[in-house]
Amino acid sequence: MTRWIALLRGVNVGGRRRVPMAELREVIAGLGCTGAATLLQSGNAVFSRRSGPSGPGGEQELRAELEAALAERFGFAVDTVLRDADELRAVVRANPLPVGDPSRFLVLFLREESDAAALARLDTAAFAPEAMAVGAREVYFDLPDGLGRAKLPDAAARALGGPVATGRNWRTVLSLLKLAEKGEE
Repeated sequence: MTRWIALLRGVNVGGRRRVPMAELREVIAGLGCTGAATLLQSGNAVFSRRSGPSGPGGEQELRAELEAALAERFGFAVDTVLRDADELRAVVRANPLPVGDPSRFLVLFLREESDAAALARLDTAAFAPEAMAVGAREVYFDLPDGLGRAKLPDAAARALGGPVATGRNWRTVLSLLKLAEKGEE
């Protein structure tokens, strides 16, 4: 059984694109998934799925099913980024930047591989004291002045040119990992 983490992009922001977490859990259960739990109100879900392979093929299939079910239930498209528990554990382990305040540290989760060359062309020194490090399908940001004032994540998103991505602060990443690991027991 694979433990999955679903990160929904752009829901429950400013009262728009509402996805109640109880209904999100119902949608997930309707796909034959078990142990669905949500975190916060910003579209974070953790669940288990017995059928289907894990890995890129299983991830794409599951994402397509989940996005279709969400669109049917809520009447609008919801871009979703998925990671399995092992991948999320690897994201935490691979973080190359020091984490000061976890609420001021952002992980941008990408649906596809990052374009490291495009991000390398970004003059990150111009955004100091903000810092960035690039992973395979994640981009890490240390934002000492806070997410609300940060400029580097937007510049990185523009440099990437639009692949589906959604960010979570470090505290949320660790909480999602803990929730995923709890379901693996």
